[in-house]
Amino acid sequence: MNRVYNFSAGPSMLPLEVLRQAQADLLDYNGSGQSVLEMSHRSKVYEEIIYGAQQLLREVYGVPNNYKILFLQGGASTQFSAVPLNLLKNGKADYVITGQFSGKAYKEAQKYGDIRLVASSKDKTFSYIPELSREDFSSDADYVHICFNNTIFGTKFPYIPDTGDVPLVADVSSCMLSEPLDISKFGVIYGGAQKNVAPAGLTVVIVRDDLLGAAAPSCPVMLNWKEQADNDSMYNTPPCWSIYICKLVLEWIERGGGLTALGQRNRKKAALLYKFLDGSELFSNPVRPQDRSIMNVTFVTPDSETNAKFVKNADAAGFVNLKGHRSVGGMRASIYNAMPSEGIEELVRFLGEFERKQALK
Repeated sequence: MNRVYNFSAGPSMLPLEVLRQAQADLLDYNGSGQSVLEMSHRSKVYEEIIYGAQQLLREVYGVPNNYKILFLQGGASTQFSAVPLNLLKNGKADYVITGQFSGKAYKEAQKYGDIRLVASSKDKTFSYIPELSREDFSSDADYVHICFNNTIFGTKFPYIPDTGDVPLVADVSSCMLSEPLDISKFGVIYGGAQKNVAPAGLTVVIVRDDLLGAAAPSCPVMLNWKEQADNDSMYNTPPCWSIYICKLVLEWIERGGGLTALGQRNRKKAALLYKFLDGSELFSNPVRPQDRSIMNVTFVTPDSETNAKFVKNADAAGFVNLKGHRSVGGMRASIYNAMPSEGIEELVRFLGEFERKQALK
């Protein structure tokens, strides 16, 4: 088996144990004589999968009992519309823009109400997270929206903003299940699963009970969180296979010591890569140190020609998908949960070799 080190921002690596279990179950899941790919979502055997995944997520993430866990579709981008449609009562909301996706969420929300831009880090190419206090937010806002980790620019909120009595809503697509998180500090968290949780197709929404039931009359039924909660995320056919893989991933996290142990491993991996970049004369990371993501590490060389050469050489050596997002260029190593420590060690070794070869020219 010749597997590469896949640094894709998503869809991303899945744990090898999970892939092997899925392979073993592919033709006959748990003695049912059928694959999860073909079984009815209304069957008892599938209900055990989806309800089991919801319960495991509650346990692994420490989700309080007064929150609903929804397994939806449409990606986090669909939730850019669902959030205002479900939460706007006074018609006002506050948004913080720290990258491309929070900017898209802000633009979409403007269709539905009076949406205020509280802060932005665009002035420095989204290389930092704004420092916010309770006084920055409107007391009559229906919610405050942030993107907790910024996949493209490699930043992450180093703190949970204090929004007072105003519900905090966070897009956690690229940092979901990467480390412990106090869910009780949020009204809603949501994210696409294709980075840390499951294959593309599943969107996870965790919403506090008191925020359900006030959707706008014009809210489509498929975007209405209460409708989805009342139907156990099965108003229509759910993304069955992705939910099954999500369950396997959660079991893998649990076997590995839970989110506390996983968070420690993730921080150690990121620290190793950042240490190399900070000591390098060729490569550099543009993000303010205290705001660096442990999931998405961005870096550049002094010129685009060397960037392109590095990406080409890395790909040939089995380090794939290191090219940065098309909107910013450079390089990006997405080092999600399934990236083994040896993948980072080997990448650092390759970075060092590339730098030494460049210095000889």
